[in-house]
Amino acid sequence: MYLEIVSPEATLFSGEVTSVAVPGVNGEFQMLKDHAPIVSLLKEGVVKIFGAIELDEEVQDKFTKGDKDTTLLKINSGTIEMKDNKVIVLAD
Repeated sequence: MYLEIVSPEATLFSGEVTSVAVPGVNGEFQMLKDHAPIVSLLKEGVVKIFGAIELDEEVQDKFTKGDKDTTLLKINSGTIEMKDNKVIVLAD
């Protein structure tokens, strides 16, 4: 599935991932390929990106590495939309 993470300053990441877990306002949830369409608000927490991804040099300092092929991004709030195997995270 395709993930795009956008902040007010720039696009932080765009590319193929295995799955993504986000801090929804009603609790963390994870989306895999072929997940049903969804739109949700996000609260302060960590976006977990699963899969071997390459980050641009300019944004590497915003991310941290987790276990194996997991990359983490702290956010204060945001919105997520999943539709047709494309996930868009608007993060603040």
